[in-house]
Amino acid sequence: MNYFVFRSLIRNFATMNMKKNEICMRVQALRAYMQERNLQAFIFPSTDPHCGEYVPDHWMTRQWISGFDGSAGTAVVTLEDAALWTDSRYFLAAADQLNGTPFRLMKDKLEETPTISRWLQEVLPVRSNIGMNGWVNTMADVRGMKDELEKAGLQLCIVDDPADELWENRPGIPVNPIEIQPLEYTGETCQSKLTRLREALLQAGAEGTVVSQLDEIAWLLNLRGTDVHCNPVFVAYMLLDQSEATLFTNPEKITPKVAAYLKENKINTLPYADITEALKAYKAEALLLDPNTSNWNLQAYLPESCKIVEHKSLIAPMKAIKNEVEIQGYRNAMLRDGVAMVKFLCWLKKTMKSGNYPTEMDVDRKLTSLRAEQPLFRDISFDTIAAYGPHGAIVHYEPTPETDIRLEPKGLLLLDSGAQYQDGTTDITRTIALGPLTESEKRDYTLVLKGHIRLAMAKFPKGTCGTQLDVLARYAMWQDGINYLHGTGHGVGSYLNVHEGPHQFRMNYMPAPLLPGMTITDEPGIYRAGEHGARTENTMLITEYKKTEFGEFLQLEPLTLCPIDTTPIIWEMMLPDEIAYLNAYHKRVYEELSPYLNEEERNSLKSPLPAPPLGECPKERKR
Repeated sequence: MNYFVFRSLIRNFATMNMKKNEICMRVQALRAYMQERNLQAFIFPSTDPHCGEYVPDHWMTRQWISGFDGSAGTAVVTLEDAALWTDSRYFLAAADQLNGTPFRLMKDKLEETPTISRWLQEVLPVRSNIGMNGWVNTMADVRGMKDELEKAGLQLCIVDDPADELWENRPGIPVNPIEIQPLEYTGETCQSKLTRLREALLQAGAEGTVVSQLDEIAWLLNLRGTDVHCNPVFVAYMLLDQSEATLFTNPEKITPKVAAYLKENKINTLPYADITEALKAYKAEALLLDPNTSNWNLQAYLPESCKIVEHKSLIAPMKAIKNEVEIQGYRNAMLRDGVAMVKFLCWLKKTMKSGNYPTEMDVDRKLTSLRAEQPLFRDISFDTIAAYGPHGAIVHYEPTPETDIRLEPKGLLLLDSGAQYQDGTTDITRTIALGPLTESEKRDYTLVLKGHIRLAMAKFPKGTCGTQLDVLARYAMWQDGINYLHGTGHGVGSYLNVHEGPHQFRMNYMPAPLLPGMTITDEPGIYRAGEHGARTENTMLITEYKKTEFGEFLQLEPLTLCPIDTTPIIWEMMLPDEIAYLNAYHKRVYEELSPYLNEEERNSLKSPLPAPPLGECPKERKR
């Protein structure tokens, strides 16, 4: 067994025993609750009433019942069994966290893994009742699950949340104050956005809509909050038609300044819980709901006279295309973030040379402190992934006091991090050599870098979707029989959620077209369990490339400004145009960051970072 893995297991032993007892007691209490209500199973998703990836503590019922704290997953408890489904990012982490609990791990999307409905059919007798909370499951999820279960003779029941009764000391719904995001950072007024949305609603055949996704509400109203960890949003619904707009949120959140702003923009306010009565009394003839992001109860409370128009979110594609003010905000934020990153890399290099090796949590704390020194810093954009050695193979690993290990002058440190600045959100991954590397570490690092650069250099017709380009990032590693199961890139919000859509780079089909003004990450990776991980990520801006008789073509411009470690590269594997791209990128990084750095930091951007001259690079190694 690897030394680092062994040490982590020892540290976790006491904590795991405590968690095992706690989770077991919760599952027992849930089963008693289910028996009283004639339920043979209950499904706990990861989401909240707003279909959020990251949710306030109040709605973390899946984590509460299972102990698994990843951002994605679904827990299912029957009277005699329990299982948790999660994706490839969390296979290793989930296996560790579920160890010693009643839950078995289901590796989602693998061929041998049954779906939730199939598993329920296998473990439950016919005519069993399966419970779901209508507030935290989408219309599409409830409908799909209901159809699948009924075909097998099982009954889906929309019921109350058992955590309301069973979760002792359950956190309340946040009441943090809402803040106004100034026009100097948004580039478009709230009224302009509302007008665009109302026009789009009429074109879609609807008079109004319920906006339930928190980042969409924040973007639409040019407001921000602190209700969700790392995401500058606030808990609310918005009900809008052609003449009125009402924000449903807890009154404690609305400061006098925000109240005046909402009144000026003709936006009514009501308490958060009043959304139910407002839906019951809704008068318009047609209301648009996105079945993939709207919870089941939003449509359940509407009067029968109201026609529901099911349509993809109208706000997401508007929000995804950044205006010139937002784009400049990204550039400014990335510049400051790059300065913080270079200062961190210098600190890391000196600290490792001193022999006073930091831990993974030390790395997190130092980088966050350097970012916090930058103007307009508000928060980190997600929990820092500082993963040394084998921990780098855990895609979304986050160091904790139980797992924290000390860096050593060898191997790779995978560092995935980001910040929320008021003028932009950043997301960057660098894999850093701390000393001698194995041939496997070097080769994996180089394959990842080749994939990153190949995608970054892409020129493509306007309207191409991310699935059509995803292969560029994977091609080199595919030739070695290597793949990764997570997406290659996601949209990034403008001082909003670090993950946003609808566009992505991903193997499975994502039809949203790539358009100028969109931001998207480029982050291929390779992960070897128990050994190491490598990932390189820049946030990119989609820009115009050229117009020809064959149409409009687009390209990707890196917004992220930070050197890429060249010491692990096997240069024989790199092609001349890949080396040219890397050199050009490093030249730009130096030119833009050097005015804000001291002499030592500027020198760190020079040798040994630039790649060798093209004439000195051997041809690609034959296999």
